[in-house]
Amino acid sequence: MGKYIEATAEAGKEFYQNFHDKGKVVMLNLLKFRATADYTNLEELKPGNEISGEEAYQLYMDNTLPELKKAGSRIIYFGKARNFLIGPNSEKWDAVLLVEHESVLKFMEFAQNPEYLKRAGHRIAALEDSRLLPTYEI
Repeated sequence: MGKYIEATAEAGKEFYQNFHDKGKVVMLNLLKFRATADYTNLEELKPGNEISGEEAYQLYMDNTLPELKKAGSRIIYFGKARNFLIGPNSEKWDAVLLVEHESVLKFMEFAQNPEYLKRAGHRIAALEDSRLLPTYEI
């Protein structure tokens, strides 16, 4: 199974094409944390002592929340997870995050915001694997 941390350019283009006219977008995040955060190539963000991936993700969330609010976005739900009730036993996720964005354009503005990007490396350091599924209401 491959590891997925960041979107590809092709996926971003497809996301925009399929969602730009749908209004609000809710992002389903499935998160698997590293046992120990990996700050390789992220020295400017590295804490003074070793921390877990979950702790690094909390740093990411602490820094991201103000930028999300400025963009008009909100966290609907953030909780711990483990095994699927229906799904493959081989997939295990540590947490689930649902984030609502006013629109694709607002999400893209947020994701390209220099203040957000300054500390987004905490997410990369934190995660062993992830999934990000954009959804819209029908």
